[in-house]
Amino acid sequence: MFRAFLLKLLAFYQKYLTLLSFGSCRYYPTCSAYAKICFEKNSISSAFYHSFVRILSCNGLFEGGIDYPLLDKLSLKPVQLDIHSIEYWLVPNKKNRYYIILNFSFKGRKCLTK
Repeated sequence: MFRAFLLKLLAFYQKYLTLLSFGSCRYYPTCSAYAKICFEKNSISSAFYHSFVRILSCNGLFEGGIDYPLLDKLSLKPVQLDIHSIEYWLVPNKKNRYYIILNFSFKGRKCLTK
């Protein structure tokens, strides 16, 4: 319930308040998209921590660039896969964690899970 509230708050921010900042995020994905992915896929405490660190580094003292969120652990095993049903790609990291990369071919139908 709290996670759903935070995701709605992020959606409101992305839709209405980012117009005030003129797209000034130094990273891809943007800080709000990064936070949204973190809150969807990780625990709330981990998502708060990673989002907070990301927002602190989004200023003129850091270069910016591409910084994908990390998935803490895999939880679901897909049953039916289709290129249009995969919302995010998971790329392994050295630390037994996964980078979460957005699938631009995603059509809005999520894959079935066990």
